[in-house]
Amino acid sequence: MDLKVLYGENCKIEEKVNRIEKLKQTFIGCEGEKPTHIFSSSGRAEILGNHTDHNHGMVMVASISCDVIAAVAKRTDGIVKICSEGYPPVQIDIRDLEVKKEEFGKSDALARGVTKAICDRGFKVNGFTAYTTSNIFKGAGVSSSAAFEVLVAEIYNTLYLDGKLTDIDRAVISQYAENVYFGKPCGLLDQSGISIGSLVKLDFLKPTEPTVKKLQAPKGYTLVLTNTGGNHAALTEHYAAIRSEMEEVASFFGKKVLRDVPKVDFDKMLPTLKRRFSGRAILRALHFYQENERVIKAEKALLGGDTQGFLQAVNDSGRSSLTLLQNCYVPGDVKQPVVLGIEVSRDFIKDGAVRVHGGGFAGSILAFVSDKEVKGYMSLMKKLFGDNNVFEATVRSVGTTLVEKI
Repeated sequence: MDLKVLYGENCKIEEKVNRIEKLKQTFIGCEGEKPTHIFSSSGRAEILGNHTDHNHGMVMVASISCDVIAAVAKRTDGIVKICSEGYPPVQIDIRDLEVKKEEFGKSDALARGVTKAICDRGFKVNGFTAYTTSNIFKGAGVSSSAAFEVLVAEIYNTLYLDGKLTDIDRAVISQYAENVYFGKPCGLLDQSGISIGSLVKLDFLKPTEPTVKKLQAPKGYTLVLTNTGGNHAALTEHYAAIRSEMEEVASFFGKKVLRDVPKVDFDKMLPTLKRRFSGRAILRALHFYQENERVIKAEKALLGGDTQGFLQAVNDSGRSSLTLLQNCYVPGDVKQPVVLGIEVSRDFIKDGAVRVHGGGFAGSILAFVSDKEVKGYMSLMKKLFGDNNVFEATVRSVGTTLVEKI
C-alpha cells in the first residue's frame, strides 16, 4: 500500500518505511523468523457527536494519520501473543474465551473479547504472534483501545477469514470486546471511525447497522490535536455516568435511549423532569438533542461548501460539551488542563474551531486551524503542553488495513 494513503501527501516516506523496517527486525530478533504481514490501525478524531452514539445519535468522525502498526505471523497452537512496545505482553489461549474480571481494563481482555465475538459468528480461527508499535496518544482521547481492538479483528480477518468481515462487522465485534470484556460501556463511534476510514457521518438509529456517509474535510485548515495531560484509565465511572444519566431520562418516557424520545416530548415534560432528575442529567439530555442537530447542519455545510458553517458547528459542539455535557474536567479538579487548552485556543484562533476531543474529562483537544495560523498555534500549544503533545493530523482515506504481505 502507498504509505501516502495512510500518512498524507506531505509525510516523510523514509521515516515511515524505517518505522516499519524497525518493527520487522524486532519481530525477527525476538521470534527467530520473519513476519508475514504488516497492518496499520489508526487513531480517530471525533469531530461532532460528543457522547451521543451510545444513545443512538448521529456523529461525525475521521480516521487520522497516527496509528498502531503490527508485524504478524500465524501460529498453529491456539495462542495469541501480542507484544506492544513499552507494555507487558498480551497472551491468550483461543480455547479459553470466558470473561475474566481480573482482566477488566487490560489489553488481554480486548484480545479475548474480539476472539470470542468472531468465534460466536461461526468462524474458525487459530493463533498469531504480533509485535506492535504505536504513535497514538495513550489515554488521551484518540482511541488507542479501539485501534487495538479493530487491529486484532482485522488480523483474524486477513489470516483466517478471507476478508469476510465488513468495516461495520469489525467495529461491532470490537465494541463488544470493550463493553463486555474490558468493562467500558462505550458506543460505536470510536470503532466505526477507525474501521471505516475517511471523514464520515454516522447515524446510529440502528446501532449495529449505522448509516455511513463519507464527506470531504474543509480545505485550507489543518487538524491539530493537543494532549493536555491526564489519562483516561481511571475515568470509566465518569463516562458511564453520562450514558446512564441520558438513559435514565429516556426511561422516564418508557424508552431505553434518548433517540427514541421525540424532542417535543422532552420539552413538554421539562418541569416534571426537573423534579425527578438532577439538573446535570437534564442538561446532558439537552446536549444529546442539540448535538444531533449540529451534525445535520455540519453535513449540509460541508456538502454545500460552507466552511464557516461547519466550523461554527464544531465550536458550538465544544461549548455544549463544556456547559451541558460537562465532560471537560473531572469534578473537583482545579488544574483543568482541557479547559485551559480550549480557552487559550479560542483566544488565539481567529479562523477555525476548537473543542474537547473524545471522551473528555482528561486528555486532548481538537482544533481546526487555518493554514496561515497553524504554525503560530502549534508553537503556542507546544510551549504550554510540551513538544511531544501537539500533533498535526491529516484525515486518512482507509480504515484499519493490511499494509504489506511479505
